[in-house]
Amino acid sequence: MAKPKGARHKLREHFLANLGTILNADDLRIVSGGISEWARRVRELRTEEGYQILTHNDLSHLKPGQYLLNDPSPQQAYVRNISKETRAFVLDRDGFTCQQCGAVAAEPHPFDPTRKTRLQIGHVIDKSLGGSDEASNLRALCSVCNEGAGNLTLDRPTLQKLLVQVRRATSDDQRQVLKWLQTKFPKS
Repeated sequence: MAKPKGARHKLREHFLANLGTILNADDLRIVSGGISEWARRVRELRTEEGYQILTHNDLSHLKPGQYLLNDPSPQQAYVRNISKETRAFVLDRDGFTCQQCGAVAAEPHPFDPTRKTRLQIGHVIDKSLGGSDEASNLRALCSVCNEGAGNLTLDRPTLQKLLVQVRRATSDDQRQVLKWLQTKFPKS
């Protein structure tokens, strides 16, 4: 009996069958079998298999959530060897919060309250640009921000997002926020 195809395999086949065609996130989610980790599988096609899948970060005419594969030949893939110990250290150091949007691990995600926040380890300077796997070049990022879809607008933060940011701050910074609030609202 043939082994069922995984999400990464399905996505690879779809990209190769649609060379030069802009694909959107909703279609890729469906192609992957509807799994929540479809974006991670696309990232693995880039980082582990070397496919040059382009996004809005690469081409200005692409919108967030659009993907494009022009070349069917994979390039040299970048091996990522982050140990469990380094991963645990970075997550602990960063307070188990996304260092871009402030979402807290396992809590409802500020951009999509229907799902829980899943943290990943992201590079400050990407491996493809010479970045290392040293803890000083790593940070905790939620799956939304690590894919590059977070913080696209400069809307006024919601109360939940603001509280997440304050919780993420150092104790000294939290005290400064408290002092500022007490100054702003002296009679409260």
